[in-house]
Amino acid sequence: MPAESAPAARPVAAARRRRLRSDRARQLADLLRHQILAGGFPGGVLPLEDVIAADYRASRNTVRQALDLLRGEQLVDRQPGVGTVVVCEKYPHGLDRLQGLAETLHEHGRVTNEVRTMGPVGAPGPVAHRLGLPEHTDVLCIERLRRLNGLPLSLDLSYLPMDIGGELLGCDLENTDVFRLLEQLTGGPLGHAEITLEAVNADAHSAAVLQAPRGAAVLMLERLTCLSDGRPVDLEFIRFRGDRITMSGVLRRSL
Repeated sequence: MPAESAPAARPVAAARRRRLRSDRARQLADLLRHQILAGGFPGGVLPLEDVIAADYRASRNTVRQALDLLRGEQLVDRQPGVGTVVVCEKYPHGLDRLQGLAETLHEHGRVTNEVRTMGPVGAPGPVAHRLGLPEHTDVLCIERLRRLNGLPLSLDLSYLPMDIGGELLGCDLENTDVFRLLEQLTGGPLGHAEITLEAVNADAHSAAVLQAPRGAAVLMLERLTCLSDGRPVDLEFIRFRGDRITMSGVLRRSL
């Protein structure tokens, strides 16, 4: 009986080996990605495949599969005579401080804003609710394409109460973070923000504006920012190109 069942078990065993190899490749890709984003490879050139295999105790096939995953993310590429090189830089965006994008990325270059639309709109129910306003109250709606060193980085849609947001109409939104302008207009610091971060597929509009493939995954940050007295003042829906940004923060466990 065991001899008869052995042939039927072979495809199952082969599938299991392929799955294990794929799992190891994914795990290795995660480790290499961390090294890449942390600047762990001098000159942006990864070690040879046999060196990576020895360092991580992986097979050459696993290394090749892991590098294929990173190439699929357009994070690295193979260059003849050079090897595997980093071809895309990701910028760190902290999640443990309330800052505008220019403040967050000031060490990495200049953030500019293309104001695509700006004007009063009747607040949809969910927007009015989040801002603590009666439904259909006019709010200021701003859509901005934000670039870092000329590269499209995020598409921001913001809703602000008109008594504060209306004063932004004459401000330099192309070169200044909204957070900084709000603090200037209100005469005090912002207080806190509630955030939700998720991955969504880029719709046709977002993909075209961000110059990303249609349907590509983008990081969507929903943020409700409040003044120091707790009043909601800025509801934002921010779509980041996931291939150009990383989100990080420090979490502390409280018992």
